[in-house]
Amino acid sequence: MQPYIYEILKIVLQTIDEGVHVIDENGRTMIYNKAMAELEGMDADEVVNKPLLDVFPSLDHESSTLLRVLRTEEKLIDRPQTYLNNHHKEITTINTTVPVYFQDKKVGALEISKNITKIKQLSEQIMTLQLKLSKPDKQEGNKIRKFTFESMIGNSTEFVKAVLYAKKAALSSSSVLIYGETGTGKELVAQSIHYGSHRAGKPFIPQNCAALPESLLEGILFGTSKGGFTGAIDRPGLFEQANGGTIFLDEMNSMGLQLQSKLLRVLQEGYVRRVGGIKDIPIDVRIIASTNQDPYEAIDKGNLRKDLFYRLNVIPIILPPLRERKDDIELLVRWFIKKYNRKLLKNVQNIDPLVLEAFQEYRWPGNVRELENTIEGAMNIIEKEEILEKEHFPPQTNAKIFAHYQKQDSLPSQDLTKTLEKIEKDFILRALKDCNNNISKASEKLGIKRQTLQHKLKRFDIQP
Repeated sequence: MQPYIYEILKIVLQTIDEGVHVIDENGRTMIYNKAMAELEGMDADEVVNKPLLDVFPSLDHESSTLLRVLRTEEKLIDRPQTYLNNHHKEITTINTTVPVYFQDKKVGALEISKNITKIKQLSEQIMTLQLKLSKPDKQEGNKIRKFTFESMIGNSTEFVKAVLYAKKAALSSSSVLIYGETGTGKELVAQSIHYGSHRAGKPFIPQNCAALPESLLEGILFGTSKGGFTGAIDRPGLFEQANGGTIFLDEMNSMGLQLQSKLLRVLQEGYVRRVGGIKDIPIDVRIIASTNQDPYEAIDKGNLRKDLFYRLNVIPIILPPLRERKDDIELLVRWFIKKYNRKLLKNVQNIDPLVLEAFQEYRWPGNVRELENTIEGAMNIIEKEEILEKEHFPPQTNAKIFAHYQKQDSLPSQDLTKTLEKIEKDFILRALKDCNNNISKASEKLGIKRQTLQHKLKRFDIQP
């Protein structure tokens, strides 16, 4: 090994974000990098060359993942651990721990850790709040926001079809899978189904599957038993809290495959087992799941188990993006104006037609949620005026929406013939791309004969 390699490794260890902790065969710390020191609130001098249990008195040979791997020589992957450092500060980490060998001889153990202390605290707060919400008293019940089918605004064909499917889904307890981009209103649909069903008097509990690491999400969903892992306590999971009601698993495609397999077992067998527990707890919970990725694409990419998809996709609901609901934009704008008139004590009666035209030209990547936030922002700015105009929207909105509209609104400098030719060429190129350069399919998509398309390809010098 080149002499400078050791210095490079030292620099790498001190600059990576993950904590690295290595002990020798006697349990003394050999390597303790900067990230691990910051994670645990320690100084390297307090740890290096000292026995592990002297530095972390709350651990023992069983609860310490490093010492356990040193003894058993079995790898531990993404294992949660909660412990106290010698300053009595509680730390929660996700650890991957492996034995270290040199010339086929065990010489120590290595651990790579991610700090999830704050995430664990937030997850515990979430579980506590969810437990309170699942059993609200009469005074608190009126404060909980509930969406119903009256909250679903739109007249476009695909949206009306989605609402119709949702209303039919409310008549049964079968699983539902909602597919739609971020901001299309997936939770609104899920709540409408729940509060339109016979389960309306029972809890509705949502959980975003992308918000937490898989190891924490498992405990939140299924609960934990004392002794299941270091720091675990007896706590019911969301499935137990939602018993008799509905659980909404948002962004299902972000859940790890291992946890998906455990969820599949719950769906098939109708009971849960807490993390670290041995008791099977029967549950009666309806599952509504959602994905912001096309489910078939998610399966192909390995983000969604095929067997779980078939189990969830009993009633499929597809929510169209706002860019495909142009006719609904004005309807939604006026709905949001009324909503924020009440909330912000305003008296807005209308919106400038030019602003509305710009809204209909914009593609709304954030969908209905982005549109609502845009209206809410302007309603905070407007004072006594009764018409929302361009100047009531912040500069970011002007640059994003109205600048784009002005470009569309201004006529090009070239003549009409050249402009039409450019549009025609763009349509042909797009059709060819969508049809993988198949001329027959592209001609069908464009609504022209194959010979006509071939003539145009030659005219525009397009070679598929």
